Amino acid sequence: MTVTVLAILETDFKPEKNLAKVMNDRLVRMARDLQEIHFKPLSGRGFSSEDLVVYISYNPKYKIRFRIVNDVPADIEYFVAECCGRLGFILWKANAIEVSREDA
Repeated sequence: MTVTVLAILETDFKPEKNLAKVMNDRLVRMARDLQEIHFKPLSGRGFSSEDLVVYISYNPKYKIRFRIVNDVPADIEYFVAECCGRLGFILWKANAIEVSREDA
């Protein structure tokens, strides 16, 4: 399994410049730690050979949030959620985009 964790530095809010630098440095460090340390067991036996891509970012309350951005089996989702939950991260809920179709 190829594991990729990306730090999304753009947020919906604009922290002060000095705070933004500290937050972004922390986010990049956490992305590296997740990929190289916490998700290391995913590259072992027992898990599928699919790719896993996880985004992490901050929410407006300065909590780290995570989101799996590709389709993975339920056991992988559970592992990621459990690991991120232990680290104090919250689930990054995506906005649902409603598409209307007209039947002509």
